[in-house]
Amino acid sequence: MSIFWAVVFFGLLIFFHELGHFILAKLVGVKVLKFSLGFGPKLLGKKIGETEYLISAIPLGGYVKPLGEEPGEEMSEEDKPRSFQYQPVWKRAAIVVAGPVFNLVLAYIIFLGFLSVKLPVAIPELDSMTTTIENVMDDSPAMKAGLKKDDAIVAINGVSVMDWSEMSELFSKNPGKEVVLKIKRGNEFINIQIIPDAVKTKDESGNEVVVGRIGISKKMGAKIIQSSSIFSAPFKAVEAVYDWVVLTVEVVIKLVSGSVSAKQVGGPILIVDAAAKAASIGAFAYFNFIAIISINLAILNLLPVPVLDGGHILFFAIEAVRGRPLNDKIIMIANKVGMALLLLLIAFVFYNDITRIVVPWIQKSMPQ
Repeated sequence: MSIFWAVVFFGLLIFFHELGHFILAKLVGVKVLKFSLGFGPKLLGKKIGETEYLISAIPLGGYVKPLGEEPGEEMSEEDKPRSFQYQPVWKRAAIVVAGPVFNLVLAYIIFLGFLSVKLPVAIPELDSMTTTIENVMDDSPAMKAGLKKDDAIVAINGVSVMDWSEMSELFSKNPGKEVVLKIKRGNEFINIQIIPDAVKTKDESGNEVVVGRIGISKKMGAKIIQSSSIFSAPFKAVEAVYDWVVLTVEVVIKLVSGSVSAKQVGGPILIVDAAAKAASIGAFAYFNFIAIISINLAILNLLPVPVLDGGHILFFAIEAVRGRPLNDKIIMIANKVGMALLLLLIAFVFYNDITRIVVPWIQKSMPQ
């Protein structure tokens, strides 16, 4: 069933994204040759009218292929008025930006459904993702070592930590062993020695394990959006999407600046795992996860990186300022650079997924 929920998950995200491109292309009079869910070899396909609708083998994306999308593509004089490359800049930009916008529309529909039946939408505060301490438990190793509320743990045994899960993992691996913490307290940095308590607990497989705990908790603040009636739900859903967009942009900025650890960036394996877990909890958790990832996909697609939607929009903006498009060779080189960066990112997130999910699963499966 995990694969089924993952297919539904990716299918919805891809369908809405490509539907945005497709509808806008049709609205502005551009001929669409293909609408595909997935990349690579065709699995299923049917031509309806002038468009071939496909399901392709690699389910990690999709595409809409308008006539004249590729520079130098040959076409008849009759087809040129309906070609992508012969459209004014604003029409081409509208087609491209419609994909991310429809991902926001998907999130809006989901949040609207929740709020219409008086289910709340929660937006976590950015501070809850940091290593700032909210509470120190009585008689805990943290209290005995002198840790205080609002202290931020920036390193453990010389290893920098930027988020709570990364920090917790290091404590878990050192039960009963002294570790040295670098603490930021106000504008001052201090070092503190601490010995995590050895605590027995159970892992995800139900096996008993011993982990390290120091007795601190993080800030769990979140903005809760609720609707008192079905009439206020549409407006509250706009607020929910807006707040999630703002949070996502802030996280992206912190990732780029290094304020949030890039180790927390996940890829398809993590998403499949998280989608399956959300589905096992219930419909609310599952569709809430779809909405959040859909917003993430929209924002990431709008980054000004060649080959992403944001890269195309950047080229269109330059064209609008210059009064003429960039040279095809420059665009080709930029797209190759963008593709190389994208492949590096894909490799990185797969590495994160493997070290975070696959390797522990293999270790648990091995005979002891």
